[in-house]
Amino acid sequence: MAVTTFAAIDIGSYEVSMKIFELSKKIGFREVNDVRYRLEIGTGAYSCGTLDMDTVDTICEILGDFKRMMAEFGTTEYRACATSAFRELRNPIIVIEQIFQRTGLRVEILSNAEQHFLGYKSIAAIENGFKKMIQKGTAILDVGGGSLQVSLFDKDALVTTQSLKMGSLRVRERLRELEKTSTHYDQLVEEFIRNDLISFQRLYLKDRDIKNVILMGDLLTDTIFREERQDNIITKEEFMNRYEVTANKSEQVLAEEMGIDPEYANLIVPTMVICKNFIDLFHAEYLWMPGVSLLDGIAYDFAEKKKFIKSAHNFENDILVASKNIAKRYSTGKNHIQGTTDLALAIFDSMKKIHGMGSRERLLLQIAVQLHDCGKYISMGDVAECSYRIIMATEIIGLSTEERQIIASAVRYNTTEFVYYDKFEGETGVDKGRYLMIAKLAAILRLANAMDRSHYQKVKGLKAVLKDRELALVIDSDQDISLELGLLKDKVEFFEEVFGIRLVLRRKRKM
Repeated sequence: MAVTTFAAIDIGSYEVSMKIFELSKKIGFREVNDVRYRLEIGTGAYSCGTLDMDTVDTICEILGDFKRMMAEFGTTEYRACATSAFRELRNPIIVIEQIFQRTGLRVEILSNAEQHFLGYKSIAAIENGFKKMIQKGTAILDVGGGSLQVSLFDKDALVTTQSLKMGSLRVRERLRELEKTSTHYDQLVEEFIRNDLISFQRLYLKDRDIKNVILMGDLLTDTIFREERQDNIITKEEFMNRYEVTANKSEQVLAEEMGIDPEYANLIVPTMVICKNFIDLFHAEYLWMPGVSLLDGIAYDFAEKKKFIKSAHNFENDILVASKNIAKRYSTGKNHIQGTTDLALAIFDSMKKIHGMGSRERLLLQIAVQLHDCGKYISMGDVAECSYRIIMATEIIGLSTEERQIIASAVRYNTTEFVYYDKFEGETGVDKGRYLMIAKLAAILRLANAMDRSHYQKVKGLKAVLKDRELALVIDSDQDISLELGLLKDKVEFFEEVFGIRLVLRRKRKM
């Protein structure tokens, strides 16, 4: 049985951690080592956007230790990720390069959406508990050092996921001076986060019935709730009882009671206050603290991609559902979106040998179709630019910033003149690979969208046949499609330029 070892590394806001896993098709993945170093990277990052030289030196020393441990386990496969603290640096690329030159380890900075998607995957790794929990209305609260991610599920489907800047370390830093003069620190935190809670409730909790809350991360399970029952499921009353005996304790008292560092203990109260207020907001009945972290999600994602495991949960569908809910928020036409999606995917699937794109690019195309009209919510006269800006400003769970830019750009050039590479690179910094992908997705989107220009879904079916360097699109419709065929001419020209093939449009003969 072939066994691979894999290291997951997280450079977080308040600690640098690594887990080493054994992976095989028989056992899936199994943790064999867990090591953490306490380091408050977020303190400087959130306040001034920089890391001092001593902090960078310490990060490099820790990663050097990790590299030696990896060698002891014979580990060559790894993924090292930095999260919110690095996202807020003014010079992250410089720091990342210093780390590489001094340790030989490549570190990637996860977007917020990528970070929390991996965290979400770590819960899904506990498949039985996760599947059972999300059958009813469920919220996942992922309280990090810099941000909080709230994901809502209903009947096994992801309804929405939103990021709020109220991580435990960020809150503590913002209230550090006020804490010295306050006798009720928990009430101070409540007042600080109240406005964001009210806004979230107004926008996302209409008619939502949330029965269960999943608390992400290992801070609470390693401290306040480390002696809970084996399944780590507690009632709301049990949580509130523990909250009452914890909220007003000082960090020194908490540190002594739990045998932890005071700097670690001072994150407990803001974390508890954030969780308590959301639990009240949801009127939840049960809480599950699986005790997993981002590291577990990184390992799960690697094992899934390398086919050591096969997930029972459809994560790609979660990304699509999240995109559909964004489109719904901006009142896009549901029937037009579905009709255009069917056409776009038919064209994409018929051209695999020509375009060279895979399943991930197919997903990006679907999302582009979902969101190509969202800008109409802001301006009917500047749809393309407004759509671009909405997509770039909206986090979509599971997508990187680069993937979001590909989608936004394909949507922008769906209806505006395409910009060629020299100018494109100067404006956005997009490399040639992503530029070509944007061109290909925009060409397909233009063609599919034009086929439903009237939004009447006149095209009932589309058969795409590729032969040699000619793509024949056989259109099935029992209505007058003069408008659609007339508007396809300029779309065909760009399509042929991008793919280097001849496009022939035919109408299916009626029997």
